[in-house]
Amino acid sequence: MSQTIGYLGLGANLGDPLKNLREGIRRLGSHPEIEILKQSSFYKTAPWGKKDQPPFVNLCLKIATDLGPEELLGVTQGIEKAMGRIKKEQWGPRPIDIDILLYGDLELLTENLKIPHPHMTQRAFVLVPLREIEPELKIQGEAIAGYLETIGEEGIEKIQ
Repeated sequence: MSQTIGYLGLGANLGDPLKNLREGIRRLGSHPEIEILKQSSFYKTAPWGKKDQPPFVNLCLKIATDLGPEELLGVTQGIEKAMGRIKKEQWGPRPIDIDILLYGDLELLTENLKIPHPHMTQRAFVLVPLREIEPELKIQGEAIAGYLETIGEEGIEKIQ
């Protein structure tokens, strides 16, 4: 099976978000069928969807993988669970969240997995770090800059 290029979005706002994200990256990178090609900076971001919670830290990864999309989802959800994520409420606080944003050119809609990620083009906390690592990337035919012109970049702060 040939490798597929994919993009992951990671976020955290419980415990020590930076430490949690670094551990999530370490676990992804140590998987024998996942190679991390690029990593964005860390960004402090305002919560999205559910506002009454601590700010998040977010980043994006470009990966190459031999895993199929459902297998990759199994790995990401396994890491989330192992790191203490319990899904109680949509968009609620979490020690780590790992979303599959894009998986090659695949468009997929199943009960468990939607690719491209259905909300990514409405979320500056995804698009800003994604633009950092892949400025020419197009999502469903449109450049990241076009989406950001529409939604703005307010509340996104690069962590030095």
